[in-house]
Amino acid sequence: MADLAGSDVVPAAVVNEAEQLSAELTEHSYRYYVLDEPTVPDAEYDRLLRRLMALEEQYPQLKTSDSPTQRVGAPPLDAFTSVAHEVPMLSLDNAFSDEDMQDFERRIVDRLNYKDEIQYVAEPKLDGVAVSLLYRHGVLERGATRGDGRNGEDITENVRTIDSIPLRLRGGGGEHFPELLEVRGEVYLPKAGFEKLNEQARNDGGKVFVNPRNAAAGSLRQLDSRITATRPLEMAAYSVGQVSGWFGKPEHNVDQTAVNELATHYEMLMQLKAWGFLVNNKVALVEGMDACLAYYQMLSKERDGLNYDIDGIVYKVNDLALQNRLGFVARAPRWAIARKFPAQEMMTRLLDVEFQVGRTGAVTPVARLEPVFVGGVTVSNATLHNQDEIERLGLKIGDTVIVRRAGDVIPQVAGVMLDKRPEDAKPVVFPASCPVCDSPLEKGESETILRCSGGLVCAAQRKEAIKHFVSRKAMDVDGIGDKLIEQLVDLELISSVDDLYGLTLDQLINMERMAEKSAQNVLSALETSKQTTLPRFLYALGIREVGEATARSLAQHFGSLESLATADQQQLQEVDDVGPVVAHFIEEFFQQSNNREVIARLQAAGVQWPDLEKPDEAQQPLAGQTWVLTGTLDSMSRTEGKEKLQQLGAKVAGSVSAKTHSVVAGPGAGSKLKKAETLGVEILDEPAFIALLDRYGLAP
Repeated sequence: MADLAGSDVVPAAVVNEAEQLSAELTEHSYRYYVLDEPTVPDAEYDRLLRRLMALEEQYPQLKTSDSPTQRVGAPPLDAFTSVAHEVPMLSLDNAFSDEDMQDFERRIVDRLNYKDEIQYVAEPKLDGVAVSLLYRHGVLERGATRGDGRNGEDITENVRTIDSIPLRLRGGGGEHFPELLEVRGEVYLPKAGFEKLNEQARNDGGKVFVNPRNAAAGSLRQLDSRITATRPLEMAAYSVGQVSGWFGKPEHNVDQTAVNELATHYEMLMQLKAWGFLVNNKVALVEGMDACLAYYQMLSKERDGLNYDIDGIVYKVNDLALQNRLGFVARAPRWAIARKFPAQEMMTRLLDVEFQVGRTGAVTPVARLEPVFVGGVTVSNATLHNQDEIERLGLKIGDTVIVRRAGDVIPQVAGVMLDKRPEDAKPVVFPASCPVCDSPLEKGESETILRCSGGLVCAAQRKEAIKHFVSRKAMDVDGIGDKLIEQLVDLELISSVDDLYGLTLDQLINMERMAEKSAQNVLSALETSKQTTLPRFLYALGIREVGEATARSLAQHFGSLESLATADQQQLQEVDDVGPVVAHFIEEFFQQSNNREVIARLQAAGVQWPDLEKPDEAQQPLAGQTWVLTGTLDSMSRTEGKEKLQQLGAKVAGSVSAKTHSVVAGPGAGSKLKKAETLGVEILDEPAFIALLDRYGLAP
């Protein structure tokens, strides 16, 4: 822009202001998207951007391809053109076990005749779309898809819209940058952005994406880059292709011992970060194969808490000189390997759809599948949620479907392969009456779920209510599993939760796979469960919409079951977690005589709980405060952390808002942490959280 200063059209002061605005906006973007350390509020960033846009509108000569304003997209293209990569984008060999990893290192050691321990860079393998970015003298010139590895599609206008891709390298003038730099990275869609995108699609009646990877790929291949600009894509850089016309002068945090050229892959990543690229914050240096395997175990545990999908870990020999000595095979480098996690998505066939009845009478369709190994387990059943979900998927019996399972999440049917639909595929037909008791099904005005109207007449509802009653977070009766409950109900030995406490040793011994010792253990567990707490007992009753948190809030507010049972809806709504709908369900539950009779019989059987005194401020120092837990905690689970905060009187929410008092952020914290920083909410790391708990005698 400097040459415009002498022109008659653009005053020098305007040129200087535009250059200053551009530099400020670029730096703010770098701190927000790369360092995750925003230094100004969003409103200030928007003010600066609007000012620069106004200047560029008044003086079009100021508008350059690397201006921060050029991320809104361009008019649609007729088609993508093909471009050749400066250096081919090769694939990686895969490892699926510790033995595969050990074989990988053994091949390296043998080929190099290497005696020292090998240092690797471990990088999360982001589940996105690989791209190549070409910079000339520090300015983005071209973006391309991987394609076949040698030729890709020109998606320059689309990559320009991604905030974490620098339009101009940072860190000095053009003389400090390579004449030509080819950067490789992975474009992906964070989970929060994916959910928001699909929610919008559902509201608009548009196409819903199966997973974040498909959404990212679809976003990058839009001929209209203005559509891409609306998608919250990110790119993490992981390597370089061709670099020419640069003497490798390290800047910022790069190891200063690399005088003439960068000596390691890790230094190269840090140089990319210094130039303005996002580099994944889980990247780590590891020494030797044992450390590689330990990193795999660590990231496996954190995987589900990350704000983005990963399907494995890439390990690369760190020393670039060793990489050169190892070289390549036909399609992959010898110095790198991808350790894959168990697949979270697989294809299989839908054999049938059956309908289960839950403890509240909800009728849920369940997919019966050809068994498939996904997410580390063999899956033969998956949830279909409700009738609307089946219609959205366009599902038919006989279809080939995509099954997704992430961590402990119940497997679900995520998509249908319509091109594989057989001619004899059958529609899914919902029952007109309860599949268990034949009672009529009904649907509330604002509900999408069909419910059985049979109540306790329905054996399925009895079974599910009893299963819930004995579950770990309710009465915690060890040894009574689903199969045993089903047998006891089917044999009419129990029909309600209070019948559990009348079971005898002789009755239990006659159950399948139940020896005398196991039967005695069940009776002992039932006896132990009689001493419980009011929050647990309320949760165990299975009142509709009353979960653990609401049960705890009700117990703390009313102090006794008697006070709660006689409360009207207005009194119930004085509790933080209770609105009109939940208040109606609670009042209705206690008004039903059969429910009151069950409670009385439980008390007669010896089930008891102490009333709660209204806590004083010293007992509940966090009363009135809303806290949020995010990321992974080393010293306890998030559930344990939530319980400890609740003991101190805090309300624990699942999302961050302006009303949030504090956020506890462990490793892997993503969008919640970023939002807390933007809103100026207090953030505690794990040591600070432990110190807080220790102050009140609750430290683990």
